[in-house]
Amino acid sequence: MSSNILLTRICEHCGKPFKARTTVTRYCPEPSPCGKRGYKARLKTKKIESSDKQVVEILEKPFTKLRAKDYLNIAETCLLLGVSRMTLHRQIKSGRLKAKRFGKRVIISKKHIEDLFK
Repeated sequence: MSSNILLTRICEHCGKPFKARTTVTRYCPEPSPCGKRGYKARLKTKKIESSDKQVVEILEKPFTKLRAKDYLNIAETCLLLGVSRMTLHRQIKSGRLKAKRFGKRVIISKKHIEDLFK
């Protein structure tokens, strides 16, 4: 949609002023490659944002599973707290963290983990 008006605009890509016939024109007129470069820059930005979202989802995936559980084993507790197995075993042995044996497995209640920080 063109009109008879001429507006002075500044190209979003190169920063040079140009004459536009519409109020929504963002880039220099067609012989200039600014429109194509701006389009490619927008695509690149969208791809980067999409990739960043995927990385965050992958990193948070183990924690969402752990949040849904009421009882955790040693490995899951270490992952949740960000400590080593030895540190966790020391906390259990000293009595700061309560754990129960369930057969050969050691099970820790999330409630006891939260009480550890109160």
